[in-house]
Amino acid sequence: MKRPRDGAWTWLGSVGRLGRHPALRWILPAQLVSALGDGMSMVAVAWLAVQLAPAGQAGVWTGLAIAAYTLPAPLGAALLARLMRRLRAAQLIAADASVRAFTLGTVAVLAVTGLLHPVAYVALLAVSSLLHAWGNAGVYTLVAEVLPEEDQVTGNALLSTFAQSAFVVGPALAGGLTALAGPGWVIGVDAASFAVLAVAAWALAARQATDAATATAADSPQAPASGGWRAILDRPRLLGLLVVTCAFFFLYGPVEVALPVHVAHGLHGSPGLLGLYWTAFGIGATVGSLGAVLLRRRAPWRVVVAIVVGWGAALLPLGLTDAVAPGLAGFAAGGLIYGPFTAISTALFQRGTPPHVLSRVLAARSALTAPATGLGTLVGGPLVTAVGGRHTLLISALLTIALGLSVAAVLRLSRRTAGTGPAAAPTPGRAAQEDLLVGAGAAPASRHLP
Repeated sequence: MKRPRDGAWTWLGSVGRLGRHPALRWILPAQLVSALGDGMSMVAVAWLAVQLAPAGQAGVWTGLAIAAYTLPAPLGAALLARLMRRLRAAQLIAADASVRAFTLGTVAVLAVTGLLHPVAYVALLAVSSLLHAWGNAGVYTLVAEVLPEEDQVTGNALLSTFAQSAFVVGPALAGGLTALAGPGWVIGVDAASFAVLAVAAWALAARQATDAATATAADSPQAPASGGWRAILDRPRLLGLLVVTCAFFFLYGPVEVALPVHVAHGLHGSPGLLGLYWTAFGIGATVGSLGAVLLRRRAPWRVVVAIVVGWGAALLPLGLTDAVAPGLAGFAAGGLIYGPFTAISTALFQRGTPPHVLSRVLAARSALTAPATGLGTLVGGPLVTAVGGRHTLLISALLTIALGLSVAAVLRLSRRTAGTGPAAAPTPGRAAQEDLLVGAGAAPASRHLP
C-alpha cells in the first residue's frame, strides 16, 4: 500500500514542477488547445473525404486523405533536415504549427465555400504534414531540455494525456458541429487551434533567443546531419522496437479508413456516432496515459507484446458484429491498452540519446513510424472497397494478434538460445535485467508501442 501512495505523491510533485516551469507554462496550455483541435479533426478529415469522394470511391479517397495527413512527414524529416536541424525545440514547434494553421485554414475556406476538390484536399493535407515529424520532435525535445530526467516521463505522459484526452471531447464536439455546420467548419477550428500553438511557440522562441542561459548543445550547428539516423542504427534493440512498431502501425492504418466507412455505410450512422467511437477510445487512452508511470518497472518487451495482442483483441468486437455497444467497449479497452506507450517509449529515446542529436533522433523516429500508419491507410482504402469496413476491421484485428504472438515467439526463442550459452548464470531476474539495460540507455528498446 505504501509504494502506490509514494508513486502518487511523486507524480503530483512532478506535475507541480512542470506547471511552475516558465517555458512549459507557455507551451502546455497551447498544446492542449491544439490537441483538442486535432481530436475534432479525427472526425472531420475523414467525413469531409467521404462527402467529397465520387460515388463508389469513398474508401479510396478517405484512405488518401488520412494518409496525406501523416505520410509526407518522413519526406519533411529527410529533405528539410539541413534547415530544420538549426532550429531550437520551440522553433520546431512553431514552424510545424504555422504550416498546419495556414494549410488547414485554406482547406476550411475552400470547403465552406464549396470550392474544394478531392485532389486539392489531399494535396493540402499533405503539405500540412510536412513538418509534423519536426514539430512532434520539438515538443519532446523541449521536455528533455528543460526537465530533469526523473520528471521526463511525467512530462511525456502529460503531453500524451493531452493528446488522448482530446479524443474524449474533440470527436464529440466534432460530431455535433459537423452535423450542424459541416466538416469544413470543424477543420477551421483545428486550424485556429494550431494558430494558438504557433503564437505561443514563437513567443517562447523569442524569449529563449534573448536568454543566453537557455543555449544547449542541442543547438550546435556543428552536429552531423546524419546523427539522428545513425544513433538509431547503432542501437539494435531500439531498431528492433521500431520494426515492430512500424508493423503494428501499418496494421492499425486500415482502421482509420474502415471505421468511418463502416459507420457511414455499414451502420448508416451519423458523424455523432463516429465521434462517439473515438470518444470511447479517448477515454480509455487518457486513463492509460495517466498510468504510464506505473509501467516503468515492467519487462519492456512483455509490455510491447501485451499492447500489440491487446489492441488486436480489442478490435474483434468491431470486426465480428454490427452491434454498437460491443464495438464501443472494445475501442475503449483498446485505448486503455495503448495509452501508456508514447510517454515511456519517448523517455527511452530521451535518456539514451546525446542531447545534441535528440531532436533529429525523435524526428527520425516519427519519420519511420508515421508513414507506417499512412501506408496502412493507403492499403486500407482498396481493402475497404473490396471487402467492406467491418471485414477490414476483422482482418486488422487478426493480423495484429498474429504479429504480437510472433514477437512473443521470437522473444521466447531468443531467451532459450541465450539460456544455453555459458553466460546463462543466475541473475537477479530477466525482467529486472532488461530494465537495467534499458534504463541505462544501453538498449532503449521498448516498453510500449508507438
